[in-house]
Amino acid sequence: MLPLPPAIEKVKELAVSIEGKSVEEKKGLLAKCAATTLSSKLIGGEKEFFATMVVDAVMAIGDDDRLNLIGIKKVPGGNMRDSFLVDGVAFKKTFSYAGFEQQPKKFLNPKILLLNIELELKSEKENAEIRLSDPSQYQSIVDAEWNIIYDKLDKCVESGAKVVLSRLAIGDLATQYFADRDIFCAGRVAEEDLNRVAAAAGGTVQTSVNNIIPEVLGTCEIFEEKQVGGERFNIFSGCPSGRTATIVLRGGADQFIEEAERSLHDAIMIVRRAVKNSTVVPGGGAIDMEISKYLRQHSRTIAGKSQLFINSYAKALEVIPRQLCDNAGFDATDVLNKLRQKHAMQSGEGASYGVDINTGGIADSFANFVWEPAVVKINAINAATEAACLILSVDETVKNPKSESAQGDAAAGAMGRGRGGGRGRGMRRR
Repeated sequence: MLPLPPAIEKVKELAVSIEGKSVEEKKGLLAKCAATTLSSKLIGGEKEFFATMVVDAVMAIGDDDRLNLIGIKKVPGGNMRDSFLVDGVAFKKTFSYAGFEQQPKKFLNPKILLLNIELELKSEKENAEIRLSDPSQYQSIVDAEWNIIYDKLDKCVESGAKVVLSRLAIGDLATQYFADRDIFCAGRVAEEDLNRVAAAAGGTVQTSVNNIIPEVLGTCEIFEEKQVGGERFNIFSGCPSGRTATIVLRGGADQFIEEAERSLHDAIMIVRRAVKNSTVVPGGGAIDMEISKYLRQHSRTIAGKSQLFINSYAKALEVIPRQLCDNAGFDATDVLNKLRQKHAMQSGEGASYGVDINTGGIADSFANFVWEPAVVKINAINAATEAACLILSVDETVKNPKSESAQGDAAAGAMGRGRGGGRGRGMRRR
């Protein structure tokens, strides 16, 4: 196995694990990570409120780290604190036909049937040709069409389901049919929402109503249709698998809600990464300054031009705290001098000190819960190093010795061929 690069080795040495703690303590630490991410965002004023929501959402999906299991729904109106988390699935009420008002809007422990078929009365006019010799035969065709749709609806009712969802249309006939039997239905449900209901409720999406067995039906503790702002939402909560969550975002303007969604996405990604790789490092430029100091010391043990490269690498890492100072409106030179002095302490007490954007000075980032996952920092360093090496190799500033020897051999061969058959032409060129 190849040895780790010095910068990566130092990050792993400084990383602190948050494993082995109680669930509540771990959630508190993860909330601090999320709050750090949200500090610089538009919703930074309510970072504690949203950080707790993000952690609960990520913990709800457990080991399944698929991002699409966490839904974010946006509802204009109200203020940020009207936002809420659904421990399950929530989506906006779909287009509905007459008779929908008569359907029940709340169930306790209902069976849920998920379909990917149309429940609509349709004439067989596509790809079908029927020739009649007697006009009275037309009525039998019409009756057959009605029998087909009624057969489908009967089988849905016989399954025992109280909530019927379909990715395709559920027409006015089916809507009224279900309403008469105290069954809730919703057609044209988005595929993403339907799959999340299947994952949460434990059901399976069916492409046929034939042979519907109890194992393909899902369930939840409470299903209800609620008013959220100016929209009606179908909410499935208390699902048995507990592998989904939905954040319903509220806000004054569409642009604000869109920005809030992007901010929450960043926080969710950081928390997911911290859960999966439970080691963190101090943020605020602290880890960058410590690696920079370590590389400067490491370069003094190396002779030759490589010492210059490592020094330049160390200097480049100071861009992170410098940019933090510039963004916060503070004197970057003054803050960086303080950080260099603190990190140069032989006792190692200053290793976790970074930029304090609240005061314009420096502070212990780890003690202030300004953290970031170690794997994020390692990936960033690896990606930046590979990008720099690629640019240098394209510019031929750094050459592969093997490539140089191969080019030399090729040049020698060409000269040998020139001395043979093409000597006369070679002389004329010179």
